[in-house]
Amino acid sequence: MQHGKFPVGARVRVIKSVIMYHTPMKRNEEYDVKGLEGVVIKYADEYEGMPVSANRPIQVQLEGSKKFTAHFEANELEHVE
Repeated sequence: MQHGKFPVGARVRVIKSVIMYHTPMKRNEEYDVKGLEGVVIKYADEYEGMPVSANRPIQVQLEGSKKFTAHFEANELEHVE
């Protein structure tokens, strides 16, 4: 499925500073995921068949010391060859 410039299955890298608090690497502490890479696994654009407008619609499975998923905006990501 194609949504903008990042199709499902595309390898991407986080290019902006994005602070997360619920990651496997640092529970309940700030963790900046800038520089991590992963794969686009889906888009949060519908729920039970109804369209929704998510703030960060691109769901990516990131690869750090442990894998986890996070949601991003297109301007926070770049393609990885």
